[in-house]
Amino acid sequence: MMAAVSVWKYRDIEELGPEQSATLVQFSNGKLTNSENVAFQLHKNIHTHNPRKKNQLILSAETDRLMYVGNNFGPSALKCNSLCKYFVGVLNKTTGKMEVCDAQLFNMQPFFHGESATEGDTKEKHTSYREKVDSLIEAFGTNKQKRALSSRRMNQVGNETLQKAVAKAAENIIEKKGVTALASEAMLIESQDQSTFLPPCHADAHKPEDVYKFEDLISPPEYQAIKAHCSPLKISTEEEICKLAQTGNYSSFVLESLKSLPQDEDSRDHRCSCLFYLQILIRLHNLKNHEFKHKGSLGGDVAEVVKNSLMKYFTVLTYNNGRIKNVMPTSMKAKIVAYIIALALHINSFQTDLTFLQRDLNISENRILDIARAMGLKIAKKKVDMSGGTAEDHKIATLSLPLAVRSKPQGRKRRKM
Repeated sequence: MMAAVSVWKYRDIEELGPEQSATLVQFSNGKLTNSENVAFQLHKNIHTHNPRKKNQLILSAETDRLMYVGNNFGPSALKCNSLCKYFVGVLNKTTGKMEVCDAQLFNMQPFFHGESATEGDTKEKHTSYREKVDSLIEAFGTNKQKRALSSRRMNQVGNETLQKAVAKAAENIIEKKGVTALASEAMLIESQDQSTFLPPCHADAHKPEDVYKFEDLISPPEYQAIKAHCSPLKISTEEEICKLAQTGNYSSFVLESLKSLPQDEDSRDHRCSCLFYLQILIRLHNLKNHEFKHKGSLGGDVAEVVKNSLMKYFTVLTYNNGRIKNVMPTSMKAKIVAYIIALALHINSFQTDLTFLQRDLNISENRILDIARAMGLKIAKKKVDMSGGTAEDHKIATLSLPLAVRSKPQGRKRRKM
């Protein structure tokens, strides 16, 4: 007895067309109990000449209770159609031949009348990750998570209400005052903000020493208290200056200035007092956050009246964890730099080396130049002889009348990568 022989034939999708290939469906909300009462309709895209759209199909299924829709494109389409191929074989038992053709899988989802077939896809596509997580919390989250979600949404509504109120108030102000008046007020506020970190400036002065007055930089009580502690700076020989440099307690600006002290005793004492106060300001500026705890951080060689004054004018009081402490924000550091530059101008006949100060303060050159220009100083470049017979280009700031008016910065251009 001969064994039965079966033959199968494959029909390519290019031969049949996408709408003639076998269609396999699955329902997202369960299985059908009776498939005979379902009416299927297959819809093909009319743009048959468009290579991207000609294979797009929409399959609809209508039952007694509900209608379902599935498609082979868009976010709701099954990813498996693009990752692998499926085949369906139909066996003719009489002839023993099996016809094999391509198959496509459709995920059938409930569809309600009045809703666009692609509306759900579009909504899903534009839903953010945060919104999806919120939806999961609403459905399956714990009571604690739901309370946190409700609180965050209430805050969001409050912020939106506040923004609308601010926008409406701004519109009313602009309508009432006008754009020109508001622009002039903004310029005035900007100049006041700038003056908060600069020493008191008398721009209409007739002499350089009256622009940034000495008594505005060091008060008389501070000046008298400094005199008792500045004796280490009253030196004259190169050997004494080298020994002072080896202690590491003094900046390069102070050490360079000690090389050219005046011969007159009163002028010499005055210069040493100014240099000692300038060194205290540098020390204050360079304190780290963990070092800056109280006025004792400045050292034992600083008089109490000087410590109290520095804490008052160059720090901000904050309350944290039940404790009051002094902190130094960036604006206060800029204020110290401005006072140091002004005092250095008095020390060096209103022309000072910014490069030495920049290195002592551990700040960038652009930072100190911006502050110097805000003070109305003229900036120039100069060759300075250094130890070892070398020469460096240093930035020199000069206070001359009238003060240099700084134009509004246009912003630095970013370097293209």
